[in-house]
Amino acid sequence: MRIGGNASYVIDVTTPTELHQAYLQAKQSNLPTYMVGGGSNLIAHDEGFPGVIVHNMIGGISILDEQTEYVTIKAGSGVIWDDLVKFSVLHNLTGIEAMSGIPGTVGAAPVQNIGAYGQELGDTFLSLEAYDIEQDKFVTLEIEACKFSYRSSIFRTTHVGRYAICSVTLSLLKRAPEPPFYDSLQKRFDELNITEYTAQAVRDNVLGIRKSKLPDPAVLPNSGSFFKNPIVDLWKADEIRKENPDLITFPVDEHHVKIPAGWLIENAEFKGKVLSGIKVHDGNAVVLINQSATSYAELAAAREEIVNTIRDMFQIILEQEPLELLPPKT
Repeated sequence: MRIGGNASYVIDVTTPTELHQAYLQAKQSNLPTYMVGGGSNLIAHDEGFPGVIVHNMIGGISILDEQTEYVTIKAGSGVIWDDLVKFSVLHNLTGIEAMSGIPGTVGAAPVQNIGAYGQELGDTFLSLEAYDIEQDKFVTLEIEACKFSYRSSIFRTTHVGRYAICSVTLSLLKRAPEPPFYDSLQKRFDELNITEYTAQAVRDNVLGIRKSKLPDPAVLPNSGSFFKNPIVDLWKADEIRKENPDLITFPVDEHHVKIPAGWLIENAEFKGKVLSGIKVHDGNAVVLINQSATSYAELAAAREEIVNTIRDMFQIILEQEPLELLPPKT
């Protein structure tokens, strides 16, 4: 979002050993630490960070195992996520192709169980390797330990700041993607008369959709989807639909559905508006763009105006999706 103060120190790390050394060095100097990949899903505060930013640049993609139906691949946590997707598509593997174009690094993917167009990281995830900062040792965490849920995991709930992720291992399928596809993706296939479904076709069309809906953060400062799609009771969705028959929901389980946060924000007439220097994107209301804001306070003001309005209109509390780089408590 291009706001927030400076960090005292930044250390680039390219191997797990360098990562370990960076944390030990910070500990010896009694400095707080925070690990950053691409930073696209991170909101910094005006006070900055009076410690060490460990910049994750651990690279490498390798095939660990190949069987008749699947391939196991391992990627360094500093690998650009979309480069891993590109690698999988080039090898005709499926499972993450619908997550093409998501900014950030592989190491950030498990933190919020990234997902898009009907796929989530947890669908293919096997394990990760991480440095356990509390116990000063490297550990392997399998999927059960990560407790993935919708855009969440232990890394942003119960164990914030405990683990520095070094690599991620996934199991991908050796077959073509199969319908049913996510509604907007299927609609695009139909419009373009695409009936031969390949991983490359999914990737190309997802990138096409994203380009039309999500601005490039390198061009327009933004953090992608700023709010999570709220999960509500079925009765709540039905209540909203009585006055808003155009409401589209996505099933979660037999008692709950997801409502698009963008739909709520658009129906509150925020689309295209500028609030405290923060613009609600013209094409996708769930995206907030920093048009002229220079402080975290301005972003917070814009966020609160949207959240409060949605709460008053629909009795739904929107949750922020990007993480916040908070200065340590003194």
